[in-house]
Amino acid sequence: MLDIRIPDLAEYQNEGYAAEYARFVEQVRRQSPDIAEPVARNLYKLMAYKDEYEVARLSLDPRLRAEIDEQFGTGSRMAYRLHPPILRALGMRRKIALGPWSRTIFWLLRRFRGVRGTWLDPFGYTRLRRTERALITGYRDAIGRAVEIAPGHPLVRELAELPDLVRGYEEIKLASVARYRGKQAEILAALESIATDGTPILTSARD
Repeated sequence: MLDIRIPDLAEYQNEGYAAEYARFVEQVRRQSPDIAEPVARNLYKLMAYKDEYEVARLSLDPRLRAEIDEQFGTGSRMAYRLHPPILRALGMRRKIALGPWSRTIFWLLRRFRGVRGTWLDPFGYTRLRRTERALITGYRDAIGRAVEIAPGHPLVRELAELPDLVRGYEEIKLASVARYRGKQAEILAALESIATDGTPILTSARD
């Protein structure tokens, strides 16, 4: 699992970003090996959110061109159907088709992915992008606290699996994040009760 995800996160952002992921997963593996696998899957999902830089990277993937050539023949014409945030902000509700010339834009976005999440990131100030970055630190903090107070408890694994609730794009994704955070708060509150009075928890916070 890590052999795939660590190199992919290095391509997604950089080696430091991938190392940050690997360190946290290893920390969890030492403290609570029973949840190392779901944490590895779900932290990767949160860290590899699909923003403008990632769309550019995936659009330039040679495997995409190879799949199109295999299905439709070598040299087939193609277009990228996208819905850029700036056009959404201007009220456009449908996707637009971008021809081969757009690969130059994708190349530039790919080249400057290092500004992702910094003050130089022109896309990073939107509510969605700020939320996506906050999900990463929020998940790590929640897992760290849960492992500290109730390692091995079934609710800790449930907490580790929660990012599977985060789905979709734009407003749909924001709505799923609200549900995710609500469930996360419920589970953490239940686990905190163990830390304060030692009362065993027999039911799932999903119930």
